[in-house]
Amino acid sequence: MKKKLTIMMFFIMLVGSLLAGCSSGNSDQASDNAGDGNSEGGVVQLTFWRNAGNDVENKVYEDLIKGFEEQNPNIKVKMTPIPFGDYETKLRTALAAGNPPDVMAIDSPNLAAYADAGAIKSIDEYMKSEGNVDDILEGTLSGMKYNDEIYLAPIVESGIAMFYNKNLFEEKGVPFPSEDPNNPWTWEQVLEAAKKLNDPANGVYGIDPAQGFGDGEGPAYFKMPILWQFGAEVLSQDGTTADGYLNSPEAIEALQFYQDLYEKHKVAAVELPPDPFATGKVAISMDGTWALAHLKNNFPDFKLGEDFGIAPLPKAKQKAAPNGGWALGIASKSEHPEEAWKLIQYITSYEGIKTYAEATGDIPARYSVAEDMPELNEYPKNIFVTQAQNYAENRPVTPAYPTVSKAMKELFEDIGISGRNVEAAAAEAVEKIDKEIKKTQN
Repeated sequence: MKKKLTIMMFFIMLVGSLLAGCSSGNSDQASDNAGDGNSEGGVVQLTFWRNAGNDVENKVYEDLIKGFEEQNPNIKVKMTPIPFGDYETKLRTALAAGNPPDVMAIDSPNLAAYADAGAIKSIDEYMKSEGNVDDILEGTLSGMKYNDEIYLAPIVESGIAMFYNKNLFEEKGVPFPSEDPNNPWTWEQVLEAAKKLNDPANGVYGIDPAQGFGDGEGPAYFKMPILWQFGAEVLSQDGTTADGYLNSPEAIEALQFYQDLYEKHKVAAVELPPDPFATGKVAISMDGTWALAHLKNNFPDFKLGEDFGIAPLPKAKQKAAPNGGWALGIASKSEHPEEAWKLIQYITSYEGIKTYAEATGDIPARYSVAEDMPELNEYPKNIFVTQAQNYAENRPVTPAYPTVSKAMKELFEDIGISGRNVEAAAAEAVEKIDKEIKKTQN
């Protein structure tokens, strides 16, 4: 009975609030492609939903599906890429209707909500017997688990680093930061550099510490590492409370440091123009692996090594970086779990991940693939890989994570945009999170 209530609460909360955002045309297409896996003439039809990526990502997925079907002629895969902004809404709607795809991509921070609701199947047995889990990055694998069971299989990891404008550094006589991922600058060193680089009269700011104030999962992804670097956590290890963690002395110190960048030192700005780093409006910016391709394709005259460099994320009390990304799971209501696992196993194998990582430039989730890709062992990608392998932390694994993510966004807006007292803002965030955690425990 408790599980049924949990499922009901999950879908009322997550689907009911999102249905208004669905466009009828796209919803119909997604519904038509969900849950129609069947067997005809000995051939199994699998449905596979994923968030649509860029052209490169879409092409490599098509190639992987083609290769899988050639090796498994008795299985056909109907893959449906769905725009990122619509994906979660459509997936949750299909799950609530009992008509999910067999295989689905899930953003790892949302794993606990889906697993707790019974929407996805544990693949723990498959992974431990056939998934070569010892080859998967330790931090990545822990983010695929809920209640000590593996629910998702990863393909690649995400990562962020500190991008710095070499031209601005040279103009102001500021030495370049350490590019050694095991010996990064401290946040105090970053602050001192940002002060010297800051030139607001000419529209140039010293730093964008965590990708401004966006929507979605970005704020939590970029801003949680600041807390970790100062020795703080968002939740207790068992995920039962934020009290004593998000409002700990370490957390308050981190939040105050962040606010001071805007309020006291004024080296960061709430409002920035598009692409402020590439256009020379920000000297230091925390950004992801994907920014390399963005800069190369859209700002070809702004060159890595000549105009900008990449350094590891700063440390305070410790080194820490975020991880997590899209991984693959099986719907609990899939009529073809064995075939669904075969598809996941193929895509997340050494060969599948290597094919994907070579095409996209992302960080592979397997140690063996990273070792066999020379560019990942060289600057600048070695920075992302070393951080992912040695210093990465997972965002909290809890059924209440949607509320955690929203609370993090609002907390940093309160202290960064509104200049609110950090202790009061942290206390309010703790109250919101703990209230939602109690709901998921009832």
